[in-house]
Amino acid sequence: MPTQNTNITEKVYKKLSIQVSLNGLSFCCFDTLNNTVSSFNEVHFDAVQKTAKIEDLFANAFESHPELRETYDEILVIHNNNLSTFVPEALFDEHFLGSYLQYNTKVFETDFFAFDEIPNYNMNLVYIPYVNINNFFIDQFGSFDYKHANSILVNKLLIASKNKDEKKMFVHINSGHFEIIVVQNQKLSLFNSFEYNTAEDFIYYILFTAEQLNLNPENFPLELIGAITKESDYFNIAYKYIRNVTLIDVEDLRWNNYFSEVENRKHFILFNS
Repeated sequence: MPTQNTNITEKVYKKLSIQVSLNGLSFCCFDTLNNTVSSFNEVHFDAVQKTAKIEDLFANAFESHPELRETYDEILVIHNNNLSTFVPEALFDEHFLGSYLQYNTKVFETDFFAFDEIPNYNMNLVYIPYVNINNFFIDQFGSFDYKHANSILVNKLLIASKNKDEKKMFVHINSGHFEIIVVQNQKLSLFNSFEYNTAEDFIYYILFTAEQLNLNPENFPLELIGAITKESDYFNIAYKYIRNVTLIDVEDLRWNNYFSEVENRKHFILFNS
């Protein structure tokens, strides 16, 4: 049985991060002494598998990947969905978490809500975690930490924006949804999530958001993160309508692992966890 090691005299100097969604999971093992990624893998659930119980799919993944059954000093589960929103600290009350989400997603009385503190930026991310997946991990690990993917993403982008006074738009692309983040010198100007099916959906939401913020497509910089390459339809349509579009630079991130530029961009959140 995999465990989280809490005895300081028996430290193994290893951390496990697992990013989960209804489409599958990805995970990496960190060597905490050298701050490097020692191994990485991902598991995709196909259309047939998705008719099975999610707990059974995760159990199969654990059976197939021995790294998930090892002992770690720290285990982090990262929930990746579009059921989240950022709330300024001045407006935040942890007793009313559901009320913050009701404006951008359908919530039910039976939903479980959680929040991540973003202390350096005076805000919190409120979200709906996958409770059944968390329960599976409780059976596997006993104890672990969990947070939302967007907490890691936005925190990283805000840190990188220090002393940069120009507004910059980032788009993080997931399967079925993408997030638009606009930052300016460590301030979050906008965060929103959009569902999409086509490249036309993709560029429509980007241009609509830019218009709302008075960002001129001839001037504002756009950086793309996630599952995207310069050969993709999504990059090409963005490049067609926006003058300054690039893929995010991941060279600094690659110092701690031996994976490709494409993999580092796709798993930007996981490798930064």
